[in-house]
Amino acid sequence: MTSWLKKSSAKGKKIGFVPTMGALHAGHMSLIKTSKAEAGLTVCSIFVNPTQFNDPQDFQRYPVTVEKDIELLEAGGTDVLFLPPAAELYPRGTGGLEHYDLGSLETLLEGKYRPGHFQGVCQVMFRLLNLVRPDELFMGRKDYQQCMVIRRLLEIMRLPARLHPCPIVREPDGLAMSSRNLRLSAGQRSNATAIYRALLELKEKWAVRGNAAIQSAEAILKGADFRIDYISVADKDTLEPLAPGAARPAVALVAAFQGEVRLIDNMLL
Repeated sequence: MTSWLKKSSAKGKKIGFVPTMGALHAGHMSLIKTSKAEAGLTVCSIFVNPTQFNDPQDFQRYPVTVEKDIELLEAGGTDVLFLPPAAELYPRGTGGLEHYDLGSLETLLEGKYRPGHFQGVCQVMFRLLNLVRPDELFMGRKDYQQCMVIRRLLEIMRLPARLHPCPIVREPDGLAMSSRNLRLSAGQRSNATAIYRALLELKEKWAVRGNAAIQSAEAILKGADFRIDYISVADKDTLEPLAPGAARPAVALVAAFQGEVRLIDNMLL
């Protein structure tokens, strides 16, 4: 694959890359569509990366739908599917891997609640980026903090790819599309829309009501049987928590469990 992509690049074709963990949905396919519009060749990888799961059971339960994924990628006009085994990316195993200096991103929000998660994300992304060598990198903005981490990785490792954080794709009822949605029961799927309603509550009322709006968003989630990890209104560029009335661009971020399924979402305010 790397050899073929180098030859294509030498012919002047710009390479777009969409890294995924499979269980593809319309959100992923929107990334493929954007890449096809921006680049000459589109590469998609599917790899469920063991090093980014701080809960081994979560790794074991992650949905795998490779045959369906391949059909979607073919229908979407994807040029290359990279489907590596773990031994190809981690030939010496997953112990004693490199560590990246991610600064405060490792102590805030996802970094706080999923220790080691972003190190695993960087470990696999550095390997994938070295193999694909893309010009353009397309990732979903639903994983808001992850996009910031990858931007940091590109900087510290001096990788040339340009990151494109792409808009969140939602179901008609507002739920952000996610591979994890496949694990929700019918009742949990109905409850899950409370995350979107909580974010709308913050978007409409945080500037005026401040912490009272956060408490209202918490009530919406708890009323739908969510177990909350965090609700935060933060600086959109640093993710540092903002005080009510702060005159800086803000983003609202939520992570919460519906049963055993952990969902995340965010909304610019």
